[in-house]
Amino acid sequence: MEIESESAPARIGNPPLESTWIQGGTPTFRRAMRAMFFGGFATFALLYDVQAVLPLLAAEFRLTPAAASTAVSCATAALAFMLIPAGMLADRFGRKTVMTGALALAALFTLGAATAPNFQTLIVFRTLVGFSLAGLPAVAMAYLGDEIEAKSLGRAMGLYIAGNALGGMAGRYIAATISDFASWRVALAVLGLLAAGAALEFNRCLPRSKHFRKSSFSLPELLRDAHRHVTDGGLPLLFAVGFLVMGTFVSLYNYLGFHLKEAPFNLTTREMGAVFLLYIVGIWASTWTGQLADRVGRRNILWMMAIVIGVGLLMTLSGKLPVIILGVAIFTFGFFGAHSIASSWVGRRALKAKTLAASMYLCSYYLGASLIGSFSGLLWKMDGWVGVAAGLAGTTIACLVIALKLRTLAPVRRNESTGRIDLAEVLAKN
Repeated sequence: MEIESESAPARIGNPPLESTWIQGGTPTFRRAMRAMFFGGFATFALLYDVQAVLPLLAAEFRLTPAAASTAVSCATAALAFMLIPAGMLADRFGRKTVMTGALALAALFTLGAATAPNFQTLIVFRTLVGFSLAGLPAVAMAYLGDEIEAKSLGRAMGLYIAGNALGGMAGRYIAATISDFASWRVALAVLGLLAAGAALEFNRCLPRSKHFRKSSFSLPELLRDAHRHVTDGGLPLLFAVGFLVMGTFVSLYNYLGFHLKEAPFNLTTREMGAVFLLYIVGIWASTWTGQLADRVGRRNILWMMAIVIGVGLLMTLSGKLPVIILGVAIFTFGFFGAHSIASSWVGRRALKAKTLAASMYLCSYYLGASLIGSFSGLLWKMDGWVGVAAGLAGTTIACLVIALKLRTLAPVRRNESTGRIDLAEVLAKN
């Protein structure tokens, strides 16, 4: 596979001209969005495909729901662990090279998972999938933050996350549907092959970086950049938002399947897979909220998304299936809206070491999936769905408190033509 070089002529001391940025509505913008859509699709299809078949894994390998959920949490934990190292590799070898290789390796390991003879081997392959996929999410966010013009960044991030949503939906639904007709092994094999095709299309479409400069690893510089990010007035709060909303989201979808398989609902695996079609709401939400945030400001929308998540969560406590489904749709809308806003905000706030900032955000994001997802298993064991919902209500309230605090944050704004950093007024758009 031929990988396009990303090195650009060095222009030390001269910031990039505004005309070199990818502008919304242009053919280059559409190519970049097509590539990112395929990349996000494959990433989330492979990361969460087993979530729809957790009850099948529990039955085949004689596991508790909490133990079966480790097939999801091991991959998200591995991804979180490798995000910063993957960002370093991208800085050394090029973003496009690392992202394409990540997709190809994850597809290969998914095919290996389909042949796993026991649960322990499955966990090994799922962990390798997580390690591999780390090469795409943080690097993709940094690529968009560096290459897309500021006024189109929210839209671009929203479209990328829409690909994530479609991948998460398709991965779960395909796995559930094929498992009903064949087996979960056949389902994983099909998804591995689809991801290999997505890797080829990603490599074909993604434009060469114009603002990226390859660099060698420097531990002192890494520590300085990390210190700059963790002492920033807003980035740690955004990292916390990612931790909380992702942990809440994964926990709901991990254990909702077990809840709806019980009386009085008694859904089949295929019927439960249809619930994941609600991800279509997330596809729309991420794009719409991204565009809205570009117009009215991220600080004015994020706290509303936390409330939407809470409303949807409360509705899942109903004993009526239509109310639960509506609640999951509302919950999904709020999650993807919050993630779209927070992730694009990180891209705008981090004026240096963007790849590291994106990696730190996503590390928190996927650690939330792993840690809160695992803790929710204990709540399920204690009090079933009511216990899980009560725990997730706590994480949602914490997210709302942080989002309200972010409303008072004085944003940092980049001057596109001069490269200078301007401190905007508190009410200015970020």
